[in-house]
Amino acid sequence: MSPHACGCALAPSPRAQASRRPHGRPAPAAAHGRIAAREPAPTTGVKGYSPPPPAVSPIAGLIDFHTHAAPDVFGRAVDDDELALLAAARQMEAVVFKNHVTATADRAWLVRKHVAGVKVFGGVVLNGGVGGLNPQAVEWMWRMQGGYGRVVWFPTFDADNHVKQRGTAAAGIGVVDDGGGASTAAREILKVCARQRLVVHTGHSSAEQALALIVAAREAGCERIVVTHAQFEVVGMNEAQMKKAAAMGAKLELCALGMLVGPDSPLEWMRESIRMPLKDTAARIRAVGAQHFVLGTDLGQTGNPTPADGLAMFVAGLQAEGITREEIQTMGREVPGALLMG
Repeated sequence: MSPHACGCALAPSPRAQASRRPHGRPAPAAAHGRIAAREPAPTTGVKGYSPPPPAVSPIAGLIDFHTHAAPDVFGRAVDDDELALLAAARQMEAVVFKNHVTATADRAWLVRKHVAGVKVFGGVVLNGGVGGLNPQAVEWMWRMQGGYGRVVWFPTFDADNHVKQRGTAAAGIGVVDDGGGASTAAREILKVCARQRLVVHTGHSSAEQALALIVAAREAGCERIVVTHAQFEVVGMNEAQMKKAAAMGAKLELCALGMLVGPDSPLEWMRESIRMPLKDTAARIRAVGAQHFVLGTDLGQTGNPTPADGLAMFVAGLQAEGITREEIQTMGREVPGALLMG
């Protein structure tokens, strides 16, 4: 896909454009005997209150690669239609629906019928609810009407790495064999992904397991590979591992949820996780290169910002840490657009 094939330029809305005169053009002359019209006074912030709305959405044209919505088995702040409506209102290019227990390709098709102005994609997470590493779950997902099922996540909360880290079970769904390479079952999944040019997400595999999946994915012919929220402690990729993944052609997902978790989070269930300071995230982007990352939020939980608000917060925070608008465009539009629509 060409860098601009996503189809949505980051430009002011028609209303915003119409409200401004070209630079240097004088105000229209007043009719004889009338007072000349004045330019509206610039709107300034009020100390202690939120700033005025921006003339152009700061997330216009961007893609959120990782969202959650109702209906679900977990508490969600918005449903599918509401999430997409908020994204469309902010002029976002696309969103990806993720659900840990059921496929979302059909939901993407339905939401596209209801909500104009934003592209919606879905996929399947290979947890126990769909039979684990089940090639048939992947086959039927991508065949769903519309062709909007584009993403396959390896196991998340049912992953062997996840359950052992969190102490929720003695063992979970493994993705590697005794030698540390991708398992036979994982390789069968990757064959389907390669044939259908699906996006392979490594799920809640450890950093080492994710690297093994990347090796096997490349051997199978997969060209679209993403390390799921690579910074989060459940994965825990260090800088050297990120560079290794990038060198093999994988992209690394950065998620807004990481800046909200931690021991001082207002939500109790988020306090056990380690916060990802925006300063550290920006440092990783500079060290590895923006072209190797995709932005997501991993938001939608009850009590958290909506994905659209969370993405705006994430972008603003990264820019405050020195990440340029061009780098935001690369990570938030060009790279994910190529993965989903290229």
